[in-house]
Amino acid sequence: MKKKLLSLLFLAVPFLTIAQEKGLDQQIDEAFGSATGWFVDFIFYQIPFTDTISIYWVLFPLILGAGYFTIYFNFINFRGFITSINIVRGKYDGLEGKGDAKAIEVDGSVSKTEDGDNPDTARVEGHDGEVSHFQALTAALSATVGLGNIAGVAIAVSIGGAGATFWMIVAGFLGMASKFVECTLGVKYRDIAADGTVYGGPMYYLTKGLKSKTLGKILAGAFAIFVIGGSFGGGNMFQVNQAFQLVQNITGGNESFLAGKGWLFGLIMAVLVGIVIIGGIKKIAKVTDKIVPFMVAIYVGAALFVIFANYDMIGAAFSQIFNGAFSPEGIAGGAVGVLIQGFRRAAFSNEAGIGSASIAHSAVKTKYAASEGMVALLEPFIDTVVVCTMTALVLIITGFVDPLNPPANDAQAILLTSSAFASSISWFPYLLTVAVVLFAFSSMISWSYYGFQGWVYLFGRSKKMEYTYKVIFCVFVIIGAAASLGSVIGFSDAMVFAMMVPNMIGLIILAPKVKEELKKYMNAIKNSEA
Repeated sequence: MKKKLLSLLFLAVPFLTIAQEKGLDQQIDEAFGSATGWFVDFIFYQIPFTDTISIYWVLFPLILGAGYFTIYFNFINFRGFITSINIVRGKYDGLEGKGDAKAIEVDGSVSKTEDGDNPDTARVEGHDGEVSHFQALTAALSATVGLGNIAGVAIAVSIGGAGATFWMIVAGFLGMASKFVECTLGVKYRDIAADGTVYGGPMYYLTKGLKSKTLGKILAGAFAIFVIGGSFGGGNMFQVNQAFQLVQNITGGNESFLAGKGWLFGLIMAVLVGIVIIGGIKKIAKVTDKIVPFMVAIYVGAALFVIFANYDMIGAAFSQIFNGAFSPEGIAGGAVGVLIQGFRRAAFSNEAGIGSASIAHSAVKTKYAASEGMVALLEPFIDTVVVCTMTALVLIITGFVDPLNPPANDAQAILLTSSAFASSISWFPYLLTVAVVLFAFSSMISWSYYGFQGWVYLFGRSKKMEYTYKVIFCVFVIIGAAASLGSVIGFSDAMVFAMMVPNMIGLIILAPKVKEELKKYMNAIKNSEA
């Protein structure tokens, strides 16, 4: 099957090349934009606050929901932080052998390798679940830590000034509570097939958890459609397109040997992605638990180098952040505008409340649903509070924040961030290029898993349906690198945030169930330490 997939990818190249020469991508873009523009306009409708400032309506339920969960769970995002770290470290792994929770059982007829492994699942035979807490964390982080942390932050602080960083951090802390709720539910209501494969996410806790089965099915179906669309666009085409633009820029721009050969870059990425995703979440987890720590460490390490190389400006930078958060000068929209830019970027970066992360976390090895919810709350902290803040500090300290001349798009924003790092580390643009490619690659393989889960929920769990989705996903990698399908990507991004609507309804209704799971797990920890 792997050979068939690779063959299809190579066969697709000539057609994509011809299409590009004929300008077919522009024609498709225009036709698609005309057909779907109404949906994009609705999802990204901006509510005007003043003559100069407005806010996407989708941010309201995300922010209000995060605030509600923070209060409802007694500030779990703060008081549970140390416990979360201990869970990832494996301190409470001994609890998994205790309790009455149902363990995952695998049908004896399932074919296995010589060492007893089932290659079609992420399950580690002999354990309850599929992947470790750390692997689930890195798989989910790989989908969120990426271009938003580099390009998105540059746009936010350029438009909203240094003060946007403060509100970005606040939103990151609030988002920790939303991640806790949705990932706890992901484990509690997951489906486990006879071969040990785990199917989880909003589709399942909406259908199994809500009392109204009709409402649950409607919300779950809507979410599945949205996550499939989001996986092809924001989780695929956008990622590879931005990565290609940076690679082309660093290798000579219009004079680069890759100029006009986006399809070639896309083909290489599609082959690499295909090799990983064919193996399922097990392969994805094995790749992400190596790539994510590596690329985050490199990026944060470089940021710290720039910050401490300009240590005399650290105090002034934090002064700009706090002063700009409440009394900005020269910023369009004033304090409200700064707040909005910070919250907007945080929400777009960490995806707390969107529901996507619960799909990856549902495959974890555990008997206690709340244990994975506790692990998941670390994601917005790492993604937003740490990585986004590092980017913002580098931009502020190096003087690359100009509200009067903000970057027009993500590609320009990446180059702005690259220039900020290059002011202290001359060779960093090359390293950033590698990081962006790795960010894009890890995001694509994780989003392929998210989209696949929505796909099999709608069309069935057969091998035919599995490989159909994965082939389509890989073809879209090539298209994303070769074409300029702005409307297609815009529509897919809108679908990502549309996921929030059915998901947030389910989270609020099922919050009491999460509280029960949290109490059960915390009691287990207390009993083990007594």
